[in-house]
Amino acid sequence: MKDPQGSSEGILPVGDHDTQRKEEERRKLTGANPPGTSRRSFLGQVGIGGAAAVALAAIPFEPLIEGKHGEAEAAVVQYGSGRRARDSYNYRQDTARKEEIDVGEQPDNGDSQRFTDYSGNYSKCLQHQYLGIPVYSSYQSMLHALQTGRFSDFQNILVGNPGGANSTSALNGPQGSLAFDLEGLDSHATVIPPAPSVASAQTAAEQVEHYWAALMRDVNFTDYGTSSLVVQACADLNNMSYISGNHNYEFPYPVTSQNLFRGQIIAGDGPVQGPYVSQFMIQPTFFGAQLLTQQFQRFLSVGEGGADFMTDPTEYLNVQNGQPPSGSLSFDPTYRYLRMGRDLAAYTHVDVPYQAYFTAFMVLAAIHAPFNPGNPYIGSRTEHGFGTFGAPDAACTVAEMATRALKAAWFHKWIVDLRMRPEEYGALVQANLTHQNPMPQAAAALHHDVLTSAVLPIINSQYGSYLLPQAYTEGSPTHPCYPTGHGTVGGACIAAIKFFYDGSRTIRPLLQAAGSDVMVPSEDGLSLVPYTGSDRDSLTINGELAKLGWNISFGHGIHAGIHFRSSSYWSLLLGEQVGLSVLQDRARSYNEPFTVQLTKFDGTTATISNQH
Repeated sequence: MKDPQGSSEGILPVGDHDTQRKEEERRKLTGANPPGTSRRSFLGQVGIGGAAAVALAAIPFEPLIEGKHGEAEAAVVQYGSGRRARDSYNYRQDTARKEEIDVGEQPDNGDSQRFTDYSGNYSKCLQHQYLGIPVYSSYQSMLHALQTGRFSDFQNILVGNPGGANSTSALNGPQGSLAFDLEGLDSHATVIPPAPSVASAQTAAEQVEHYWAALMRDVNFTDYGTSSLVVQACADLNNMSYISGNHNYEFPYPVTSQNLFRGQIIAGDGPVQGPYVSQFMIQPTFFGAQLLTQQFQRFLSVGEGGADFMTDPTEYLNVQNGQPPSGSLSFDPTYRYLRMGRDLAAYTHVDVPYQAYFTAFMVLAAIHAPFNPGNPYIGSRTEHGFGTFGAPDAACTVAEMATRALKAAWFHKWIVDLRMRPEEYGALVQANLTHQNPMPQAAAALHHDVLTSAVLPIINSQYGSYLLPQAYTEGSPTHPCYPTGHGTVGGACIAAIKFFYDGSRTIRPLLQAAGSDVMVPSEDGLSLVPYTGSDRDSLTINGELAKLGWNISFGHGIHAGIHFRSSSYWSLLLGEQVGLSVLQDRARSYNEPFTVQLTKFDGTTATISNQH
């Protein structure tokens, strides 16, 4: 006989009870299915149907249901699968309702309307005939694709070097701006202010900072106090009308050797205290049993055979048009601790987005940092956390944050702002001061602070142009500047770490108990030496986490030359916004009742709880 699936049934002759009994015993011993019973129908018999049955039909049951004890009856602990399914659905549905947020269409800074030749916006990788001015039809093709969202339209964008095999020949993930996610705020519901205008005093000050940072890529952070370049940079930056004005919220003021190229959200916070490099990028630790020395492969300094790039107008224009850069990076054969701007640029050139924050988690675990006081297992005499509220939960959550953060950053980059890169601003400076014809509209509108800065004659004398020297041969990646992907990931990952660990604790006692201390790299970067600053006992976990976020975002931004300061500032706050929304969405997923509080970058308190 044939069953409905067309296979032979193999039914035993009626009355052959002994053979039938032996066959039944064989099936019980081997876990074989009854004759004529498909795997799918067996799954249906034990209560698994539909799509789940189709999926599970491919899983071999023999290792799972063995011998005489393999009869499918009930779990050891009866849990009510129907109720669980309903609760899971209701949780997802309720969370979705809470996240149905329409913030309206967010405004840009007006540069795209003011400068009709698109010289005030990001255009790298598109077609250009002149410095700072993209080909109109090329730019329109990109805007058209972003407007329609059709994959085919993205495939038809008029880039400068279609099909090129180099990193500057194709736009970097613009469709990520349109992606959805199933956890946390939708990327289009996250809010940050419009990017500062290309014509503003703020952007002028940020560009001047970039020029000085390019000149000081090879100065050790510990030498800032004795560097003549640092003295000149501080004086010039303090002369910027934005930095000395009432609207400055992002630069420490006055700029000094202690706070130069450092970020802050509130005046005097952790990132401007202690050594320049966060302890989370200095302290050796373990990745499981694998030693992480925290020594890295770095670019060679200019005096050692290294170089800066994209300072020749012809080379610059070729790279903007998607052609491969002509230069090449030179690497130090010796691994060293991070001690200068070029080192941070090298680190962030190839890092995994959440790498620094995962390492920070491992440092905290290694020095036995205490958990957040809201952890429900503190004081428990019978159990401790693992997959929930334990170190494995912390480790996995840190990594999980990155993908949500990137989607939020990409929305603001590609849809709202399309802010140009510092290298593109440098091209406007070059066009303005060399009286290029045709003149980019935005070049003629640059704020006078940048054009009269004390740094420009030095740049022109050293490099032969006013273009911004780049740490990477290709300059920036081929996506817009505002906000930074590195910073947004950082803000989200730091929120996750604060959820699990007590960030208010001072870090030095924890390091000392683990056999270390607050450290800085030696002059040659081959060893660590104790930091002797008077503030070493006041450094906190939260402060060093915030410093880590700035180190990474400024390493990729100011020290590499590819992100403005305000792009980093708002990216960290955007990432925190994303991270907190994800943590709150997850709150009901925990069985343990809890209320966790953490201190945000701005000093206020955020509460994550499943108690209502």
